[in-house]
Amino acid sequence: MSSRWQNSVPVATVNRLNDIWIPVGLPGFSGAEKARWNSLLTKRFGADGWRISHVVRGKIVPKSEAILEYEEAYRRYLRDRPELVNFLVESCGNVYDDNTTNVYDDDYEQPHTAMNHYQDIAVRRVIAELVDDPTWPTVTATPSEIVELYDFATGEQVNCPRASGFRGLGLLQIRDPLSPGYMLNPAVVPAHDPLLITTVPGRREWYHDEGCGHLSIEAFWQSSKVVEVRLSRFLASGSHRTAPLAGL
Repeated sequence: MSSRWQNSVPVATVNRLNDIWIPVGLPGFSGAEKARWNSLLTKRFGADGWRISHVVRGKIVPKSEAILEYEEAYRRYLRDRPELVNFLVESCGNVYDDNTTNVYDDDYEQPHTAMNHYQDIAVRRVIAELVDDPTWPTVTATPSEIVELYDFATGEQVNCPRASGFRGLGLLQIRDPLSPGYMLNPAVVPAHDPLLITTVPGRREWYHDEGCGHLSIEAFWQSSKVVEVRLSRFLASGSHRTAPLAGL
């Protein structure tokens, strides 16, 4: 479709199209495809021409806002399960997702990782909060130190930082059903607010077959994810406008 219509409006108006963002599709789970997705979308729309946002309660919000819902689900899940909290703080020194180097990440923004990992960060943050909560006397302050932990998944000894409130000697992987920390997998943790629950017709990804399925906080995270593109870049993308996420 021709964009010659832009010649009929003031230049200043056309320039404003660069400040307008529009949703162009729901990408779903990226996993190990994270780098390839970034490369493809950057080539198609420019490094500053696209972003991943989330639809939360009918409003498109940045990841930094949506991730607070993810963390809140873990907060409520753990606070409702004191025995699970006690296991974590008594038996574990830290937690991780796909790689033991995950223990060094405290930020949900992870441009340096092959795959994003959020569940371990959420668990660490919630337990750290309980250290200062007098209603949780079993969660106590721990020194900030590098310790040798026993990886429950592999049986290896790993030197890594002790997470706040974790006084055990184990290293807990939170991942698939074969991991020792599966009870904290984001597909197992339910979405805490019914208004967050949605589905994408025709989509079936790994989390649909585990835990709470489409009622989980993982399902919320993946189903709410949307790619936004600057309107000017979208108009300039030519034939890609009919399938802007093709190739993901």
